[in-house]
Amino acid sequence: MDKRTILVVEDEESLLKLESILLTSKGFEVVGVPHGLAALNVLETEKIDLVLLDVMLPEIDGFEVCRRIKENPRTRNLPVILLTAKKSHEDMVRGNEVGADWYVTKPFKSAKVIEMIEKLLAR
Repeated sequence: MDKRTILVVEDEESLLKLESILLTSKGFEVVGVPHGLAALNVLETEKIDLVLLDVMLPEIDGFEVCRRIKENPRTRNLPVILLTAKKSHEDMVRGNEVGADWYVTKPFKSAKVIEMIEKLLAR
């Protein structure tokens, strides 16, 4: 089976590196980008299996990126996990409204995130 490719969208370089190392150690290919517009560009040109998306990003936030992914007929079924420090009920509701498949608050347990990624990819 081909390796699954995960798009990691994270503007904090140290977190992007950490998430990339974690995912590659579990056998995933990783494409990492620092902001939402770059993520949308990658989705136009590369085959991505899942998006791990920070909410607080420069230019356009993760909620808007997720909304655009879910509104695009080509990427509508792509699983999106929002990963964020935003813990309020309103933020979680907003994540649901824009179509996120899962909402994780930082700091997160990597084993739980890997488990959820595998569950979403198995659908």
